Amino acid sequence: MQRAIHGFLIGSVIFVLVAGLAAVGAYLATDGQIIFTAQNLILRLQLANLQAELDTPFSSDSNPIRFRIAPGSGAGAIAAALVDQGLIRDAELFINYARVEGFDRRFEAGMYFLNQAQSIRQIAAILTDSSKSFISFRMPEGARIEELAALVDQNALFDFSGAEFLLLIDEGAELPTAIAAWAGIPEGASLEGFMFPDTYQLPPDITAVALRDTLLRSFRERVGDSLRAAALEQNLTLYQVATLASIVEREAVWRDEHALIASVYRNRLAIGMALEADPTVQYGLQGARGSWWPQITQADYHAVNSPYNTYLNRELPPGPIASPGLSAIQAAIYPEESEYFYFRAACDGSHYHKFAITFDEHLQNAC
Repeated sequence: MQRAIHGFLIGSVIFVLVAGLAAVGAYLATDGQIIFTAQNLILRLQLANLQAELDTPFSSDSNPIRFRIAPGSGAGAIAAALVDQGLIRDAELFINYARVEGFDRRFEAGMYFLNQAQSIRQIAAILTDSSKSFISFRMPEGARIEELAALVDQNALFDFSGAEFLLLIDEGAELPTAIAAWAGIPEGASLEGFMFPDTYQLPPDITAVALRDTLLRSFRERVGDSLRAAALEQNLTLYQVATLASIVEREAVWRDEHALIASVYRNRLAIGMALEADPTVQYGLQGARGSWWPQITQADYHAVNSPYNTYLNRELPPGPIASPGLSAIQAAIYPEESEYFYFRAACDGSHYHKFAITFDEHLQNAC
């Protein structure tokens, strides 16, 4: 009997040793995947009872929060930062979920825009691709730089204020020398008219300087050297072109009128006639009436004392009054050939204009 027991014990020890060696062999052969898979299975079973927590956001606040993953950050550091910024409540739950789903090996360094209305599942998935984080920014035609600064403030994704941006583009700011020389922008002038209107997809970590340079680069690329050469052949700098184009942009509602409206102003300039453009009077008010583009009266034509007021001053105003789009710029360089010297809004509410050669004809076009 004792011999049988002894044999059984020896056999058990041998079995354990063989099983242990087999397990070690399997572990080495699979590079640790057996233990890893077992741990994952245990975590997955634990998470099965925590589905509600995985899907419950921190709050209903959807305001964007800038969240940065530094290079080399692991799931633990990322989870701790998410807790610190009030994006999740449970760091361990985030770590376990990321491990089970394989997100912990796919987290990507970069800047992200998260919010408290996103769940742990959603946040973990987002943090694997920083290329999807961008700032969509629309710069409309006919906006002045103060309005552009307001648009920066209205976009919560920017990490700088409209006031900070305005300091870089307003009068007295240091101008980038390359664009200033290319466009003929005078020293001390603002960059009014050169913040090219378009819809931009911007990197999430963009700075105020980079935004300025992006808009300037877009102006140069879209206008190009050929239009610049055409302007110079007419003894016009791009600064002068942008000035005239900004008036055309503010006067016209429809792009198909740009070239004809530009012809009126070019005809007036050719004979030394005052441009008498209402938007220049509005610009001269500098927001004094609570709006950058207020309703004006005929009395304002002579009451607004500003170098931009083209009722009081002949020739082009000192500089652009807004950001013209490409159509208005092209129209300023290539106006439609016409004999018109006057235009006024049509009476049908279409926002098109009636054009006239003589002042008497202009009066007859009144509503």
